[in-house]
Amino acid sequence: MTTALITHPDCLNHLTPDGHPERVARLEALLPALEGKDLLRVRAPLAEDDDLLLAHPADYLDTIRAAAPDRGIKQLDPDTWMSPGSLNAALRAAGGAVRAVDMVLAGEADNAFVACRPPGHHAETRSPMGFCLFGNVAIAAKHALERHGLERVAIVDFDVHHGNGTQDLVQSDGRILFVSTHQMPLYPGTGAPSETGPHGTVLNIALDEGTEGPAYRHILTETILPRLRAFRPELLILSSGFDAHAEDPLAGVALADEDFAFITDQLCALAAEVCAGRVVSCLEGGYDLGALVSSGSLHVDRLIAAAG
Repeated sequence: MTTALITHPDCLNHLTPDGHPERVARLEALLPALEGKDLLRVRAPLAEDDDLLLAHPADYLDTIRAAAPDRGIKQLDPDTWMSPGSLNAALRAAGGAVRAVDMVLAGEADNAFVACRPPGHHAETRSPMGFCLFGNVAIAAKHALERHGLERVAIVDFDVHHGNGTQDLVQSDGRILFVSTHQMPLYPGTGAPSETGPHGTVLNIALDEGTEGPAYRHILTETILPRLRAFRPELLILSSGFDAHAEDPLAGVALADEDFAFITDQLCALAAEVCAGRVVSCLEGGYDLGALVSSGSLHVDRLIAAAG
C-alpha cells in the first residue's frame, strides 16, 4: 500500500521576480519536510504535446514556447512570469500529474501527491494566468478519461482562489465534476455559485473572508461529499492549495493545519467508498512557507495513512 511523491528538480528552475509569492522557496521548504516519510519517490516526466493537447490548442502551446526567454525573466500577465527554466518546469508539473494518474490507475500506487510548480488551476484554454501556464489537473482528468477509458472523474479544488482555468477547461465535459471552494470576493473574480456549467457539473462554493474550520468542515460534509457520492467518480483529483490557511498572506480564509488533515481524511474516505481509494493530489497555492510546510506535510501524512 503506497503513496507516490512525484516531483522533479526542474521545478526549482522556474524563477519569478524578487518578492513574488510563487517562488522557488516554496518547494525548497516543502520537499525537505517530506524526507523520511514512507513514499514511493518518482521523478516527474516531461509532458508530451499529446498530453497538453488534451486541454489546450496547438497554437497556445506555440505561444508559450515562443514566450520562453533565453535569459532573464519575462512577464506574461500581471502575475505570471517565465524564466529560461519555466517551460521545462511547467512540462514537469503537467507530466507529473499525468504520471500520477497512470500510477494510481495501474495500481502502482494507491494515491499520489504531485509536488511540482508552477501550479496550474488558473491557466485557461488559451491564456496563462495567475502564476499558471498549463492546466495540470484538467490535463490529468482528460488523460484518465481518454487514455484509460474512465467514465467519470471528479476534481476538488480547495485552493483559496477559484480554479477558473480548470473550470474553463473541463466544464464542457459532462464526465468531469468540478468542485471549487474559494474566498469571494477575491482574485480572479470568478466562481459564483450560479456558475454551474452547461451540464450542471460545476459546483462553486463561495467562502466569506474569515471562514474558519468548523464552517468549512460543515460545507465539506454536508454539501461536497454528498455531491461526490452521487456522481460516483472513478478517480478523484485534488487541486491542493494551502493558501486557505490562516497564516497565508494572499487571502483571508482562516483554516488551520488540522482542517487540511480533516479535508484530506474525508476526501480519501469518500474515494475509498466510491473509487477504490484512487486519489491524485496536485500542489497549487500556499504562500506562507511555514503554513505550506505544516499543512502540506500533514496532507501527505493523511494520504499515506489512507493508503495504509
